[in-house]
Amino acid sequence: MKQIDPDEIFLDTYNLPSFDRQQFEGQMDRPIAKTTVYVLSIIFCLFGFIFLGRLVDLQVVRGEALAERSELNTLHQTVVFPERGIIYDRNGVELAWNRPERAYLDKPGLAHVLGYLGRQTEIDQELYNYSPGELVGRDGAERVYNRQLAGEKGIKVEEIDALGAVYSEYLYRTPKVGTSLRLSIDSELQSKLFEYIRSVATSRGFVGGAGVILDVHTGELLALTNYPEFDPVVMSRGKDVFMIEKWIRDGSKPFLNRAITGLYTPGSIIKPIVATAALSEGIISPDKQILSTGELVVPNPYNPDLPSIFKDWKAHGWVDLRHALAVSSNVYFYVIGGGFGDQVGLGINRLERYARGFGLGAPTGMNWTVEAKGVIPNPEWKKEFFDDDVWRLGDTYHTSIGQYGFQVTPLQMARAVAAIANGGWLVTPTVLSASDPELTPLLPKPRPLESWILRDALGIVREGMRLAVTEGTAGGLNISSLAIGAKTGTAELGFTKAKVTSWVTGFFPYDNPRYAFVVTMERGPSSNGIGGVYVMRQFFDWLGVNHPEYIN
Repeated sequence: MKQIDPDEIFLDTYNLPSFDRQQFEGQMDRPIAKTTVYVLSIIFCLFGFIFLGRLVDLQVVRGEALAERSELNTLHQTVVFPERGIIYDRNGVELAWNRPERAYLDKPGLAHVLGYLGRQTEIDQELYNYSPGELVGRDGAERVYNRQLAGEKGIKVEEIDALGAVYSEYLYRTPKVGTSLRLSIDSELQSKLFEYIRSVATSRGFVGGAGVILDVHTGELLALTNYPEFDPVVMSRGKDVFMIEKWIRDGSKPFLNRAITGLYTPGSIIKPIVATAALSEGIISPDKQILSTGELVVPNPYNPDLPSIFKDWKAHGWVDLRHALAVSSNVYFYVIGGGFGDQVGLGINRLERYARGFGLGAPTGMNWTVEAKGVIPNPEWKKEFFDDDVWRLGDTYHTSIGQYGFQVTPLQMARAVAAIANGGWLVTPTVLSASDPELTPLLPKPRPLESWILRDALGIVREGMRLAVTEGTAGGLNISSLAIGAKTGTAELGFTKAKVTSWVTGFFPYDNPRYAFVVTMERGPSSNGIGGVYVMRQFFDWLGVNHPEYIN
């Protein structure tokens, strides 16, 4: 066995092998300098003394005081409400904005579409988890779009001492400002239409009224107004209890959104839909004439001396479909609705089918808090409400002219007229502006009318509605600067027929329809000859001077 020389394992500077350090041919370890060890030791000791001093300060010097503060002080979380979003009209006019109280544009006619803020109910707290003291939308756009307008609440953490004083505070979560909203409403058009409705209602003895102006292609509502109305500022503040109680007790129902939830007998404004049904079903040609002598006499097979008589509002003579719409002949629509002699009628089933095809008898789909459905009379409805009574021919006659149990909302009728005007598309009404790119995805797309509703029939009906303006019952709207198609209606109410609801519906411009309109004047005296047509005539005269962009 070879013996190992100690020099081979214990190297020093005298027995190092030859190597070139510049070429990294070897490495030699050296001990840490004593100076470095001293410096690090001093630093560690310094930090140790600092921590020890802080510990002595907290535990010994101030320990008792801090313990007492810990026991007496509490951490309290406070909700920080963000700025509420602003509501604008389609032209950028501020309709609702923020002050120590919510502020609203001082123009009439906007209350129902804007709504107001108020304290939440217990049901609201359960459904939406609102914070105590939080003001929420109680009606209109303030309620429907409350989540967007309200933003996101923040949280502030406060340290409170035993006396209730805030010792310190900081924001745990920053509140997020609410999203502003641009409506499709034109505040000038809305207020002016309201003023004309109010003027006619107060001067002619109507209980109230409603007005709708609708874009026939997008469903955007340029006006959606009701008379009477409440004051949203008074409702938001909630301090004028006397005024609020007065509105609640008022028989004219200022809180009722008549345009959306008001149900009214349509009367003759239903005739364009009945005419469309008759043409689509092929039961009559548009040129065939029917004689109106002022009444339709139906023989009684059981007692010839007691025939059933169905009145027209006047004798019109021989009228075809277009002129029957123009002069609003009841006899013509009795015959095509229920049949008479050798003329086949639609019958109640087809009448109901077409009425529903135009969206009547159901909500329009508008994103709103409440929307009435309406009623289309049929045999099942009569059995339910008239003690199992059977459906008779006379019931079909009355339904054909929009009487009997027929009930619609002004908004439903505006939508139906829009479908006639635009050539067969059923829009969904909305108060959101299509010009806002953030809101455009929220707008529902129009859908076509059912395939069995013929588009050619709609064109003939539009011609009849134009004749109503140039030669018929809507002659008050025969304006040289604007071609309008329209249909009037006077729905008789009650057994005495002493009260009526006055209607006018239509579209403009006639050659290239852009807007549909409806005005309803509720429960006025039957002797009065002024109603919905007069309201719209005043409105169109004002519109041509102040906003010609809507009629050109």
